[in-house]
Amino acid sequence: MMRIPTIDMVKTGQNIIFLRKQAGLSVKDLQDIFGFATPQAIYKWQHGAAVPTVDNLVVLAMVLNVRVDDIIVLDSPCNELSA
Repeated sequence: MMRIPTIDMVKTGQNIIFLRKQAGLSVKDLQDIFGFATPQAIYKWQHGAAVPTVDNLVVLAMVLNVRVDDIIVLDSPCNELSA
């Protein structure tokens, strides 16, 4: 049986906070970059209540100067997959 990895939303959110701070950006900075009227979406990402859409992940990766894979935290490593 194949084990399919899933996104750990809480750890991904914690990772977004870490990477944002490492890049020297505030939540307000990200809000402005994305053109959001409020920061709620970013707070949802950071608290693990939601994950960014694929489009927003690509922009976030560019802004944070990382790869999309560096943002997402999986619940199990991909190398645990077996057919």
